[in-house]
Amino acid sequence: MIKLCIFFISVMVFSSCSLKENVNIQANEKAFVDEDTYILFALRAEEVHDNKSAADLFTTLYEKSDKKEYIYRSLENDLMARENEKLIQRVNSLQKENTSDFSLMRYKVVALFELNRLDEAIKLSVLLASKTKKPNDYLLTSDIYIKRQEFDLAVKYLESAYAKENNEKILDKMSIILYVNLGRKKEAIAHLETYSRMLGYSELICLRLIAFYSNDNNIDGLLTANLRLYEFDKSPKVAKRIIQIYTYKQNYIGLTKFLEKSNSNDEVLLQLYASLKYYDKAYVLASKLYSKTLNMDYLGQSAIYEYESALNQSSKVLLKSVITKLEKVVQANNQTIYLNYLGYILIDHEVDIKKGMKYIDRVLVLQPKSVFYLDSKAWGYYKLGECKKADKLIKEVAKMEGGDDPEVKVHIIKINKCLKNIKGKKRK
Repeated sequence: MIKLCIFFISVMVFSSCSLKENVNIQANEKAFVDEDTYILFALRAEEVHDNKSAADLFTTLYEKSDKKEYIYRSLENDLMARENEKLIQRVNSLQKENTSDFSLMRYKVVALFELNRLDEAIKLSVLLASKTKKPNDYLLTSDIYIKRQEFDLAVKYLESAYAKENNEKILDKMSIILYVNLGRKKEAIAHLETYSRMLGYSELICLRLIAFYSNDNNIDGLLTANLRLYEFDKSPKVAKRIIQIYTYKQNYIGLTKFLEKSNSNDEVLLQLYASLKYYDKAYVLASKLYSKTLNMDYLGQSAIYEYESALNQSSKVLLKSVITKLEKVVQANNQTIYLNYLGYILIDHEVDIKKGMKYIDRVLVLQPKSVFYLDSKAWGYYKLGECKKADKLIKEVAKMEGGDDPEVKVHIIKINKCLKNIKGKKRK
């Protein structure tokens, strides 16, 4: 807190004081022969954090030159050395000569604050703020009221400071007090949102809104604030949070648009394309990811989505492309999804039914109880004209969980029809 107060004072002192005030010598002229030497020693003392020595040296510089910047620097070092009682005595003495030096008042306020003499500090600080009407003096007063836990008055002075300059840090501080200490949550958020609409969003404001909306479990507000934050911070952490919120809301269209625009997570985008049945987009993205990574899984997905997105799935050109890719994939790994897909295409399009059956057999070694892979085998028997084997297997499939799948039902109908045709031929 002391460093913050000193910062405010330093800004005010060196922006408002005139070096010519009560000084007969120009600021850029030496007041005495060894002035530069004293300055070097004083700065060195500050550098090694010997603030007591620095304060004494700057006092000497002030006494020899009558330049006010030296006495201010000396008092600053008193604060850093926690010589607060000493500072107050010095300011009291200096104010006998000049009662209108607001910089001296500021140093005294900080010293009183550090000594926890808050009644004296607030009285002097309110007087100072009323005279200068400067934002930093309003902030200094608000800090004292905060320490006194008089939060309504603290907000009042923060509002005065904010009215002077639309500083987002002042607004952030004010919103925290309103939200946390006074429980005026809606008002705190309204201030932040109003600032954002008028002056634009910033990273600080977005982060504060995220904290408030998260605490209120306001999912819509949380999403909006994170999307705005992403404009400043395109880190994976923020993108991940946005993805989680969209997923929680089950807003997959919104998530898709965000991922398309941000390019933040192509893997999730690929999964979304597949679940939304945007197979044409999934095919393009999977091909892109394969070219980028040479990951066989992406090549396999590329083949599947190429097939699913095709208007004419019986096209010889298409089948050749898809089969070539899948054969390359299953040579490199033994993933059941690609083995089954390849086998089923070879069977269903009657490209090479027996070869397709071999791929299905490889799948069933790995997952012998899978309803979908058993269905593929039954369909292979059907395509080979072995309808009895197909019927026996499809009946087992129908009893299993997943046996009511629409595609399985279609296969059952066709296999039953095949059996009836065989029986009809026998009767003749």
